[in-house]
Amino acid sequence: MILDLTKNSAYSDKTPYEVWQETEGVPIHKGLAIDDLTTVAAGSWKRKGASGAFINMLGAGRSCDSYVCEIPAQGQTLPERYLFEELIYVVKGRGATSVWTENGRKQTFEWQQGSMFSPPLNTWRQHFNVQRDEPARFVALTDAPVMINRFRNLHFIFNNPFAFADRFSGEEGFFSGKGRVVESHRTWDSNFIADVPGFKLIDHSARGQGASGILLHFSSNTISAHIEEYPVGTYPRAHWHGPGAHIVILSGEGYSLLWEPGKPRTRIDWRPGTLFVPPAKWFHQHFNPGKEPARYLALKPWGFTYQVEDLVKTLEVEAAGGTQIDYKDQDLEIHQTFVKECTKRGVEVRLKF
Repeated sequence: MILDLTKNSAYSDKTPYEVWQETEGVPIHKGLAIDDLTTVAAGSWKRKGASGAFINMLGAGRSCDSYVCEIPAQGQTLPERYLFEELIYVVKGRGATSVWTENGRKQTFEWQQGSMFSPPLNTWRQHFNVQRDEPARFVALTDAPVMINRFRNLHFIFNNPFAFADRFSGEEGFFSGKGRVVESHRTWDSNFIADVPGFKLIDHSARGQGASGILLHFSSNTISAHIEEYPVGTYPRAHWHGPGAHIVILSGEGYSLLWEPGKPRTRIDWRPGTLFVPPAKWFHQHFNPGKEPARYLALKPWGFTYQVEDLVKTLEVEAAGGTQIDYKDQDLEIHQTFVKECTKRGVEVRLKF
């Protein structure tokens, strides 16, 4: 299928991706945040043979998109392949996924709530819900907007026979969950994680007092992810970066502040299942006044394994040429509000500066 630009998108305000997206016939959620990924409205998605919805947050720009897919009890999606990368995080249920190349043998692995994986670029994939009486749902980050806007040809994107054998050639155990730590880059290199909320983290105090985290690299992708966790009664330094980091809350209850330099701050209250996306060059800061550690997963359209773009120094304070606001330089109201939030919950403020 060739995307018709003549009538729909040439010399118009809509991108080729937006034109295609409208033809998919599912809800499109916009704004700054989704309150709960497990309940956000979805509709019948013919191409996938399931239900789903697009999530086009303001902060994604045109660098990436996300979507939710819900598979009914004992149901399955239709087999698909496409020429864009995809990171999948399971927000509800249990199931299995088969991945294969053209004329290759299928590899099938099981997943559960909290699992994360990435079918390699342009491989076939099909998802199954093994539960008898409950739907299963996942959220996925993709770089579809970049690819569809660039090529403007859906046949090329969705029916391309090229196999990226350098990324996946059908080798056994690809989705076993095994991986390796690249200590110099604080990265876990793997293709499948069974339990992201319980994954072991390492020190990440460059982000904030008591912080821990790890970068995640899947399936030779360019896009990537990371996990961060903050202790009770603490918060990291504010910082900014480019567009597209989709933050999924895994544990804890708290809030984040997002703001454009020189403009009022927007507050987003969150709990497990909340998703939000800070817009490009907006400062954002996450606060844990709750009674348990707060952990989140960030799905990002950029990565650190392959240097393909300019990356700002998000772990350096502004005085050192980075994008972090040091604690001592932040607006006093920010800390005062946090103290009040902790007091309301009977939580000790543990942040010292």
